[in-house]
Amino acid sequence: MIHDGEAVVRVENLHKYFGPLEVLRGIDLKVHAGEVVVIFGRSGSGKSTFLRCVNFLEDPTEGWIEVAGIRLEGGHRTRTKREEIRKLRTHAGMVFQQFNLFPHMTTLQNVMEGPVTVKGQDASTVKPAALELLAKVGLADKADEYPIRLSGGQQQRVAIARALAMEPDVMLFDEPTSALDPELIGEVLNVMKSLATDLHMTMMVVTHEMGFAREVANRMCFFDEGVILEEGTPDEIFAHTRFPETRKFLDAVL
Repeated sequence: MIHDGEAVVRVENLHKYFGPLEVLRGIDLKVHAGEVVVIFGRSGSGKSTFLRCVNFLEDPTEGWIEVAGIRLEGGHRTRTKREEIRKLRTHAGMVFQQFNLFPHMTTLQNVMEGPVTVKGQDASTVKPAALELLAKVGLADKADEYPIRLSGGQQQRVAIARALAMEPDVMLFDEPTSALDPELIGEVLNVMKSLATDLHMTMMVVTHEMGFAREVANRMCFFDEGVILEEGTPDEIFAHTRFPETRKFLDAVL
């Protein structure tokens, strides 16, 4: 059990190469229990690659990543390491730009799938908790619908409930609203706000939604060419930016 204030995620000297291209150049970051960290920056600055490295969807080239006490080094995957990665992922829920729901399963089945298949829990035990999560994201009445019958915002809220069903120690959001029509963005951001305020969920969020960052983030990290160029509270970032690159980005998106 991780308590408030303890580090849930530790990243040390993280490098990631795609061929000769170095996309991440020595990232160090700690995220503490109950903290919301917003990661922002231009396209191609390494934000999404960084988030995908945290749960080893991308293999870090070098450096260390620790999630909920499970510590893994970048580099070659061995059989033992693959098992540790599987374990690490049970502690880190991921929500993608595209919703990645199983189209042949109902909303409820999508939310139940992880605990039943990955954790081996009994479906009859999982179902009440899954229904509760659907209620939490405002979709109690959509339990028996298939994804094709849902709007993009509703699908993304199901994806959030599905990630929460694994009872993760940290939620990773990779631009969760970028594929949504403008009128649907608010409903997803509202669910994310409630996770932060009501559940005190530890969250790492890659987003351009600066209103959300200002309101919900404890800390913001500006990525620029594969490094964290600037880091601070929303007030420090918005009102007292230290680097012209950060100011230029903010002026473009605000």
